[in-house]
Amino acid sequence: MKTLRWPLPALFTWVTAWLLYLVLRAQGLLPDLLVWLLATLWGFFLMRYGATPMRRLLIAVGFPLSWLAANARWDWPLWLWPALLLLAWLIYPRRAWSDAPLFPTPREALRELPTHAPLGPDARVLDAGSGLGDGLIGLRQAYPHARLHGLEMSWPLRLLSALRCPWAHIRQGDIWLADWSDYDLVYLFQRPESMPRAVQKAGLDLRRGAWLVSLEFEARTLQPDAVIACADGRTLWLYQQPFKPAG
Repeated sequence: MKTLRWPLPALFTWVTAWLLYLVLRAQGLLPDLLVWLLATLWGFFLMRYGATPMRRLLIAVGFPLSWLAANARWDWPLWLWPALLLLAWLIYPRRAWSDAPLFPTPREALRELPTHAPLGPDARVLDAGSGLGDGLIGLRQAYPHARLHGLEMSWPLRLLSALRCPWAHIRQGDIWLADWSDYDLVYLFQRPESMPRAVQKAGLDLRRGAWLVSLEFEARTLQPDAVIACADGRTLWLYQQPFKPAG
């Protein structure tokens, strides 16, 4: 199951946990509490197939949370559940499953960027995977005179971030298919698994002197030109073209 693309491991676990619960409960040979516990333990057994701690947690808690929702005494209409599923699909479309989930850039995380990566007043800066616009807000604080751009796969997030950041040019699109060559700095808050792909793309697209900036996740094959310790304990990794291989 390690070869299955996310979120298929989670969906497989949740469906099989529910099947286990319903079959054992229908047989009536075990107390309901023990049946629930066995189905929950099945999810915890399969959580090892999650590639990240967050995904492992989602795999494990999917069944017990859905069981609680199904058995809660809420007078909600039946159409609400497929509506919520549709909303989640729109916010996080299938083509974005391999990218980072919605993790906003912490406030003040990018404050010291200009000290280590100075840019001209008309520089072009891209937030690749701009989400709700928190990264763009941080970039504006760091580079108030730069031309800020955002690229976001989810069109609902793109619309919401455009409302929050009317001073930025935000468009819907795939960060891996877009051309990064026009930008003086590309900012990412992705996942560890995405960094090799980001390094490869930045190496091909970014011109000499341009910056690749990653919050929290290091490009392990490159030697950083600067490392910034953020106030909240995260790390900001800065790499300038031409990239230097890690020694």
